[in-house]
Amino acid sequence: MARPDIFEEVVRLRRDGVPAALATIVATRGSTPGRETMRLLVLEDGTFLGTVGGGCLEAEVYDAAIEVIRDERPRTLQFRLTEHESPDSGLLCGGEVTVFVEPITTPALWIFGGGHVSKALCTIATMAGFRVTVVDDRPAYASPERFPDAAETVARDIATAPAEMPIRANSYIVVVTRGHKEDGVVLGALARRAEAGERPRFLGMIGSKTKRAVLFRHLRADGVDEGFLESVRSPVGLNLGGRSHEEIAVAVVGELISVRRLGGDAAASWEGRRRPGRGAGPERIDLDPDGSDRASEAG
Repeated sequence: MARPDIFEEVVRLRRDGVPAALATIVATRGSTPGRETMRLLVLEDGTFLGTVGGGCLEAEVYDAAIEVIRDERPRTLQFRLTEHESPDSGLLCGGEVTVFVEPITTPALWIFGGGHVSKALCTIATMAGFRVTVVDDRPAYASPERFPDAAETVARDIATAPAEMPIRANSYIVVVTRGHKEDGVVLGALARRAEAGERPRFLGMIGSKTKRAVLFRHLRADGVDEGFLESVRSPVGLNLGGRSHEEIAVAVVGELISVRRLGGDAAASWEGRRRPGRGAGPERIDLDPDGSDRASEAG
């Protein structure tokens, strides 16, 4: 049976949203075990396809590919295959090899809730390079007609979907359902996934600080781990002072980009964000999908 073509696999992985990295020999000099354009495709689960020449060099490239999958930062690796430069490699060809390792899959954003903020968030996140899936238990609110920019829409029970969704190294989740009860159901289901070691790269929930405090108190009473609650970014989004659905969506996507490009701790907690030369600024008002003000609700 013929081995699958690397480029066909890249297309499949991008379509399915499976994290992977592609290593390519981009330059050689002298005698080397590999030649230019040889490639090694590494998947998140550790499986791989292709080769960059084998041996210890390939093992180092493989390890670098796993890191690229985790942080989405490409790397250029250079190897000098001499006894002096690589005494333990067993490759004493005397040549030089340059390998470029790049992430080849797009980050997957799951939006729970199909309201007004979600519509704007889907469009802006898609433009920013995220593969978006929108989930709502109301078919009219999770349809291709309502979300033409989404890669997928899922009309399913709000507790079932987070229990069944794939959670990978490139998974981002924003919870913006129609109400606090549904938000809590989604977070509870994701907390159970976290207990099994399945955590997304980003988990955010829209809403005011008051709403968060009340909801988290209920989740603690239901036995949700404190460490999981600390991982939820809420209120989600950079503090830009936005009020409209579109402005809030821009703020949320800004935080997604910050985490994606700068690392998990790059976007500080909402309370700690400051504008240069100013105080904290006014608390941003997050809107319910129907346009009502969640921050005004007492809890």
